[in-house]
Amino acid sequence: MSKILIRGAKVLGGEPQDVLIDGETIAEVGTGLSAEGAQVIEADGKILLPGLVDLHTHLREPGREDSETVLTGTKAAAVGGFTAVHAMANTFPVADTAGVVEQVWRLGKESGYCDVQPIGAVTVGLEGKKLAELGAMHDSAAGVRVFSDDGKCVDDAVIMRRALEYVKAFDGVVAQHAQEPRLTEGAQMNEGIVSAELGLGGWPAVAEESIIARDVLLAAHVGSRVHICHLSTAGSVEIVRWAKSKGWNVTAEVTPHHLLLTDELVRSYNPVYKVNPPLRTEADVLALREALADGTIDCVATDHAPHPHEDKDCEWGAAAMGMVGLETALSVVQHTMVDSGLLDWAGVADRMSFRPAHIGRLEGHGRPVSAGEPANLTLLDSAYRGEVDPAGFASRSRNTPYEGRELPGRVTHTFLRGRATVVDGKLA
Repeated sequence: MSKILIRGAKVLGGEPQDVLIDGETIAEVGTGLSAEGAQVIEADGKILLPGLVDLHTHLREPGREDSETVLTGTKAAAVGGFTAVHAMANTFPVADTAGVVEQVWRLGKESGYCDVQPIGAVTVGLEGKKLAELGAMHDSAAGVRVFSDDGKCVDDAVIMRRALEYVKAFDGVVAQHAQEPRLTEGAQMNEGIVSAELGLGGWPAVAEESIIARDVLLAAHVGSRVHICHLSTAGSVEIVRWAKSKGWNVTAEVTPHHLLLTDELVRSYNPVYKVNPPLRTEADVLALREALADGTIDCVATDHAPHPHEDKDCEWGAAAMGMVGLETALSVVQHTMVDSGLLDWAGVADRMSFRPAHIGRLEGHGRPVSAGEPANLTLLDSAYRGEVDPAGFASRSRNTPYEGRELPGRVTHTFLRGRATVVDGKLA
């Protein structure tokens, strides 16, 4: 592989520096660097971050290739500045055996646009009744460390306890989709003033908070790691903050859409705003931003949930839940967290690369931008402003809530182990 010299980039938002990539590795970081025969990229003060890591992506393959494939999903990830994604287990068949997680892992290897780390199901078929082959999935070529029934909650406390005990053996983590099923039967949106006015079934905050409270207690009881998926309420923030104050091994993520959008948008009855967990109130959004800023929430995870046109272009009650997010995540975080002064770019690197890689125990990612480290890098033009146009997405699906909205920031280059996957904002 040839040498690449990135000139004048603000590493983690600091003073402009040059970064020399040699093969798969960062060879040197400094000022006034030169290298004979190197390809030169003039960064002109753009922001250089470690390659982003997503803990929560739905790639849909196998089984729902009409929504997304590993190839199209990893292309979308690269365009968004990601060099690694964790692929959720709710595929068809479910990723509850070594065979299925290895299939997803190999498809990721073949795609070449970013690393794909499969997440294994906690229970067989996501049915919540019997533990899946957790040990076999960990011992497989895919080396699974994160387990989740995402899309469904592991609502049986005994099953959840057993899963937490099991993953301790190999430093795994159970990622919980916190949704008490009985409290959310027929729920269509956040329970509150808007749901009452619209006459839509309400999804109470306590349905999320009660499961989180139970699971942080269980994790403490067995001395294991629990991760809370897509935390969405101010009450959930308080529970996680309390658990962390006890020194318990609890981590949590927030999605970009829960940092920006509120349930007021549901008044349009546009199913693009239908998502699980639902969009909450302005007070919840502000609490989530503060919690991400102060570290109570560890990381941003996209919950990229692609759906074909027919599953969203229908009446609200029949529409599927979910939004695509890989290609807009960094822009939304810049808008809500950086431009608002809540986080600096070093904080973004922490919440979107360092911490998610650490939670997933993902080697080679979430590393410092320094000599000797893998050249997994993202170059961002933070001065850019532009309207979101899903017609240009690399994802196979178009169900974005940001269509026509002006957002800041544009990834110009993404490097996976020294190889450009995105150049000048386009797939290489």
